Amino acid sequence: MAGPRLGFFTRLLERTDAAGRYNAAITQALLAEQLGFDTAWVAQHHFHGAEGGLPSPLVFLSHLAARTRRLRLATGVITLPLENVVRVAEDAVVADLLSGGRLELGLGSGSTPSSFAAFGLDAADKAEVYERGVHDLVDALSDHAIGHPDNHLYPGGHSLLERLWQATFSAFGGTRAGEAGHGLLLSRTQPRPPGQPDVTLPDLQQPVVDAYLAALPEGSIPRILASRTLVVTDTEADADAYLQAAWDRHRTSTGPFHVDAPDARTWARRTDTHVGTAEQVLETLSADTVIPQATEVAFQVHSVDPGHEATLRSLELIAAKVAPALGWARQD
Repeated sequence: MAGPRLGFFTRLLERTDAAGRYNAAITQALLAEQLGFDTAWVAQHHFHGAEGGLPSPLVFLSHLAARTRRLRLATGVITLPLENVVRVAEDAVVADLLSGGRLELGLGSGSTPSSFAAFGLDAADKAEVYERGVHDLVDALSDHAIGHPDNHLYPGGHSLLERLWQATFSAFGGTRAGEAGHGLLLSRTQPRPPGQPDVTLPDLQQPVVDAYLAALPEGSIPRILASRTLVVTDTEADADAYLQAAWDRHRTSTGPFHVDAPDARTWARRTDTHVGTAEQVLETLSADTVIPQATEVAFQVHSVDPGHEATLRSLELIAAKVAPALGWARQD
């Protein structure tokens, strides 16, 4: 198999206002394209700026399409239960046309329960609403009638059917994505079973990959994205400083994403965070047995968030030293 594609992933969490976050993400994506990265992935979050800074990913990606030439533009993810599916289809096909066919459409069911109430939904119903939404989105992109025999998606979106992705933490979700022939989105980290904080991320994700591959229709080409937290630095001292600052911020946080740890390095391991020089991070990434099975690896600085300049430098070091060692080859 050819080497994986290389992605840059951002949740737009620079420690500044919203305009500053968007400008930083644009600058980072433009540099990623210059360095040869294949894809820019953006996450969607509603209301809670500390979790992510972008409620409207297709608007942002349409703007980015006008600023880039070949970079693929991807949602990781659109929270489908909180959307009107027809409008998602319409916005996606327009963004895809404007970008010259560069859109990758990642979908998920959502993870912030409080957001659902604003959209008149109960978070307990999200799985059912999500499955129905995926079905309806595929129907719309397939040119099926929408609500009335005369209603069909315009512009048409049939080509996007080959660029749908589904995010999941579970083998059930892996099977669902595989049966549909969609791509599989694997998170940078995921919750550990109760009382097992040191279970590795590959141990959690391998059953998802296995279920996905087993469910793919015969002849389908697997598409597996492994998202990973990675900050690459010039010196060990820089890495230690960024990691300590991130852990200090985390220790004062509360909520469902809090991870207990006695020190910064243990926190990094339990949150699947790779921070260090190129040599150091290649050593820790080499233990990740899911990465060699991925068709794309997307790196993000969250939840270390070392700042804009450090993120730019990390992108340079990833492209020059880390990604080639993982089998990536620049295509342009």
